Amino acid sequence: MRQRATKEQRQFKVIKDNDLIQKARFQLSEKEQKVILYLISKIKPRDADFVHQDFSVAEFCHVCGIYNDSGNNYKNVKEAIKSLADKSTWITLDSGVEVLVRWIEKAWVYKNTGTVKIRLDNDIKPYLLQLRENFTEYELLYILAMQSRYSIRLYEILRSYAYKQRVIFDIGELKRKISAENYTRYPDFKRYVLDISMREINDLSDIAVKYEIIKEGRKYSKLEFSIRLKTDHGERLETWARIDEIIDPPQLTIFDCEGAT
Repeated sequence: MRQRATKEQRQFKVIKDNDLIQKARFQLSEKEQKVILYLISKIKPRDADFVHQDFSVAEFCHVCGIYNDSGNNYKNVKEAIKSLADKSTWITLDSGVEVLVRWIEKAWVYKNTGTVKIRLDNDIKPYLLQLRENFTEYELLYILAMQSRYSIRLYEILRSYAYKQRVIFDIGELKRKISAENYTRYPDFKRYVLDISMREINDLSDIAVKYEIIKEGRKYSKLEFSIRLKTDHGERLETWARIDEIIDPPQLTIFDCEGAT
């Protein structure tokens, strides 16, 4: 029963307004991103208001494929939640107005039961609730096996442009979007951000991506991405198998995460 529930939760949809994806600037760790995307995936499509999200640390670990963290799952998830509550993000609207929003308004942790209750911040309601246009949706599954925070962020951005099949970014702009400005040299940015992200996105998500470098004189100036949704059933099966291999390794069972509580 738990295995079935876990697989069902991994198929929950993450649905976000494109402004929150394309125009927001935030720096979240890989675990922080998975926590907030897990919470967003639990929002019902017809929800008119935020409700308290209740879950156990063990449940979160099962869904995200976290089975062995030296007994620190409870502590690490709690720290990720606190970090999210302490962080905010700027969203730049088309009008040029910048809006500061927070992720989490309130969190309760019940140590005796290993459960968590969270309320998302009201200011992000317009970007998550009752969306009818200009939004992106994907299954939570496709970010769970990614291990680079840049991969998750870049996947969301590129996924939001999948309908266009092609998008061009100024390299400096892209670095700011995914919080990779510390890689000032393009070779470092390519090695530690782009190469890893491209591999994880292509291997573990529902899109296939390629990019070309656009030079202006001798300077690497822009990146042009081509994006293709994986519609071939065989290709999708291969992707799911790779995800399962990472988040459901055959030598482990779901009960290996019980220590998380």
